[in-house]
Amino acid sequence: MLDNVDPFIGTAATDLPPARGLAATWWFPKPQVGNTHPGATAPLGMVSACAYSGAYPTGYGRYTKNTEGVPETMYDRVQASGFTHFQQSGTGAIRKYYNYVRVTPMVQPLDDLGQSWALHDETAEAGYYAATLDTGIRSEITVGDKVAIHRYTFPAHRSARVVIDLSCGGLATELGRTIPLRAQVESMGHGTAQGTVVMEGVPLSVYVEVDGPNWRQMLWYDRRLIDGGTRLDFDSIRQTNLRPFGMLFMGSTRPGQTVEVRLGFSLRGPEQARDNLYRECNGDRPAFTAVRAKTRAKWREQFDKVQVDGGTDARRTVLGTSLYHALIKPCFADDESPFWPTSGPYAFDVCTMWDIYKTQIPLLSALVPDRAADLLESLIRVCEEEGNFPIGYRMARGADRFFRQASSLAHTAIADAHALGRAGIDWAWALVHMVDDLRRMYGEDFYEHGVVHPITHTLDLAYAYHCTARVARAVGDRRLAADLEERSRGWVNAFDPVTGLLRDSEFYEGGKWNYSFRLLHDMRARIDLAGGDLAFIGKLDRFFGYGAEPVKQPGRRPPAAEMVAGYALKRFEGLNNEPDMEAPWAYHYAGRPDRTAQIVHSALTWQFGTGPGGLPGNDDSGGLSSWYVWASLGLFPVAGQHLFLVNAPAFERAAIQVPDGEFVIETSGHRATPIGVDGIDREPPPLFVQSATLNGKPLHATHLSATDVHRGGRLHLRLGPEPSSWGTSGGTRPPSLSDPAHPEEAR
Repeated sequence: MLDNVDPFIGTAATDLPPARGLAATWWFPKPQVGNTHPGATAPLGMVSACAYSGAYPTGYGRYTKNTEGVPETMYDRVQASGFTHFQQSGTGAIRKYYNYVRVTPMVQPLDDLGQSWALHDETAEAGYYAATLDTGIRSEITVGDKVAIHRYTFPAHRSARVVIDLSCGGLATELGRTIPLRAQVESMGHGTAQGTVVMEGVPLSVYVEVDGPNWRQMLWYDRRLIDGGTRLDFDSIRQTNLRPFGMLFMGSTRPGQTVEVRLGFSLRGPEQARDNLYRECNGDRPAFTAVRAKTRAKWREQFDKVQVDGGTDARRTVLGTSLYHALIKPCFADDESPFWPTSGPYAFDVCTMWDIYKTQIPLLSALVPDRAADLLESLIRVCEEEGNFPIGYRMARGADRFFRQASSLAHTAIADAHALGRAGIDWAWALVHMVDDLRRMYGEDFYEHGVVHPITHTLDLAYAYHCTARVARAVGDRRLAADLEERSRGWVNAFDPVTGLLRDSEFYEGGKWNYSFRLLHDMRARIDLAGGDLAFIGKLDRFFGYGAEPVKQPGRRPPAAEMVAGYALKRFEGLNNEPDMEAPWAYHYAGRPDRTAQIVHSALTWQFGTGPGGLPGNDDSGGLSSWYVWASLGLFPVAGQHLFLVNAPAFERAAIQVPDGEFVIETSGHRATPIGVDGIDREPPPLFVQSATLNGKPLHATHLSATDVHRGGRLHLRLGPEPSSWGTSGGTRPPSLSDPAHPEEAR
C-alpha cells in the first residue's frame, strides 16, 4: 500500500471526470482544491518540509486565497524561493500558516534572496521530496520526527551558498505573513549555527549543521553580510521595522557536489534542538540516507496495518494516498510544550477538529491507539493549563480556539477511548475537565436556556453532555450521569417540529439542511420528530438529489447570484465540504442501508481520483481522507457512541491491524468498479449487502460495537446488485438513547 502513495494528489484544483447519476446532483460550495502539499513528512511527526512559493494555504503551489469555486492562481508555474518547514495539510483559511526557517540554495548574490525559480522534475514519496530549481540545483529533503535533512547537488560554481532565513513565516498573501516578535541567531563555527525566533508567541529553536568543506559561514541582516559577526539579537520586531535576517554558508563547488544541511527543531531552546538532531541522526554524517530510510520504515509500519485485495490500481492509489494524508496531522512534539514545563505528549496543528473528530480520530484510535491516547492526554493538559478543550489548537500562544465552528468536540473521543478501555488516562481527572468545559463559551447559554445559537452548537453541546454522561456512569457517578443525560436531551430544542429540520440560525459553512442529518445519540427520537421513517427518508432523498436534475458547479470567481442559487438547492455537498459527511449513514437508522450504499458508492466513484486534482475539496488535516479510508473499508465510525455502521466495501477483502488483533472485512459477490466510470459493462454493480456474518455468526444488524472491531474478528458480507431486506427491520437498526431497552437507561 505504501508504494501506492502519491503525495501530489490534492495539490491542484479539482480535476475529475464529469459526475453522472446521483453524484451529478450534488453541489460544491467550497473551494474545489485539496489544499495538500507534496512535501516530506513523517507519520504524525512534528516537522514537515516542502518547496515554498508563498501560495495559499500550505506555502506550496500556485493558488491564492479563495473561499468558493475554482481557485485562482497567484503564479503561472510551480516555483519556489526556497524550502520551508511546518506546513498545513488540506486546510482553508486557518490564519496561521507556519512555513518557518526558509533554506535556499543559491548561486546568485544574496540580494536575489526571495526570488522564485521554476521547479522541474518534482518527485515525492512518503518522507521524501525533491525538485530541481531553474538554477540547476537539485534539491532533496527528508524529515524525521523533529529534524529535517536537506541535500543539495550544485553545478560547478565559485560562490555557491546555502542561505537560511529565520525571519520567514506564513504566506506571500495579504495578511498571510507571520511577523517574528523576537529572535536570536548565533554562528558557532565549523559549519554549525543556532537560533530561536518567537513566532505567534511561540519560541521555535533550530540547530543547524552544514557539510560544506572549507566553506565560510556568516550571519546576515537586510541581505547584507555581517563579516566576522557571530551573534544577532532582536528584542522587539514589528512589521514596520522587520528586515530579513539569518545565516549563510558559502564556498566553491565542483560539478555534482552535494552539500547536506541538517536541522534539528525544538520549542524548548536550541540545546534541545541540538539533542533532537543528534538523537535522530544517530551520529551519521552525512545523515540523509539513514534518516530517509528510518522515516520510510515508519511509514511502512503504518501502511502494513491496512491491506486490501482486489480493486483497480486507481482505487488503490487513492486509498493509499488517503491513508497517508490521514496520518500527517496532528503534529506530535513530545516533551516540547513551550507552555508547561513537564514532559509528556504535546500535540499541535489540530486545526480542523470539527472535521477530524468524526473520521480521523477514530482512525487513529484503530491504527495507532497509543498516539490517539497521547492526543487525548495532550488535549486534557491543554484544558488544564489554558482553560478549555480547544476546538482547534496550533503552534501559537493564545491559539484561536475556533469557537465559532463548534463546541466541546473532545468529549466524543474521550468517551470512545474510555469505552475501549484505553489505559494511561486518569479518567476522574478527564471527567472533571469534561464537565467544566461544558459550561464554557456557548455552553453557558445552553446550560441556562437549553438552546444556543448558532444552532449547531446546541447539537454539539447536547451530544457532549451525552458523551460525558457515559464516562460519569462508567466511573460510578450515577447522579452526575443522570443529570448530564437529562441535559443531553436538549438536542430536540434545535429542531423545528413543523419542518423536522433545524431551526433557522447562523451556520458555520453549509446551512440547516447540511446539519439536519447529523448522527445524534437519539436517532430514534430524531426520526420521530421528522414524522417517522417515511418522512425522514423523504427529506434525505430530497437532500441527496434523488430524482433531481444535474447541477452546474461554481467556476472561477462565481457571481453572488450563482452561489445563492446553489445554496437554495439545499443539497448534499458531495464531500466538497465536511459538515454533512456522516449524513449518508443516517439512512441506516431509518431502515434503508441500501440508500447509504448508493450514495457512498457514488462518492467513491465520482468524487475522488488520481493526479493533483484528485480531491473534491479541502482535505482538512486528513478529515476527508479518513472518510475515504473508512468508506472504502465498508465501515463508518459514529464518534462518541462506540459504534461502527456497516456498508458494502470498495474492495473484495480488507484487513486492518487493530489494537487486539486483525479485523477482516471479506465479501462474496464483489466486483471491482473503476473510478469515474458509470458502470463497467452496464451490469448493475453489487452495491448492496444481502446478508452478513461476524465471526461466523449471522449479523442481522447494520452496526458493530467499536469493541467488535478493535478486538479483531472477521466480518463477511454477501453482496448483490439489488437491495435486500438486510437491516430494514426495526430490531436491526443502530441503537438510540430512547430505545426501550437502551443499556444505559437500564443501569
